Amino acid sequence: MHFQRQDLNGQHYFSTTRHEDLNSGQPSCRSFDRSNGNQVLFLINFYGSLSGCFTLKTGKRMEEKIINDLPPGTKSEITILNWIRDHINA
Repeated sequence: MHFQRQDLNGQHYFSTTRHEDLNSGQPSCRSFDRSNGNQVLFLINFYGSLSGCFTLKTGKRMEEKIINDLPPGTKSEITILNWIRDHINA
């Protein structure tokens, strides 16, 4: 399943269109901004690609945790992915 922009509940996102800001491949040490809709989608979909039973409900739960529970501060995509893995079922 591929989580899409219209699946996001948040209305606060901005999205960049510059080539270097497009997210593909693997999460990296790039700084993560929870207000960047492209990065949120990228991490949700990357997690989904690793999960055997990813659903729309799981993606929405991930987005909610990123919006409401993610500790403040600048973190890398890798750190956020690890945080998601630790907290998605909590």
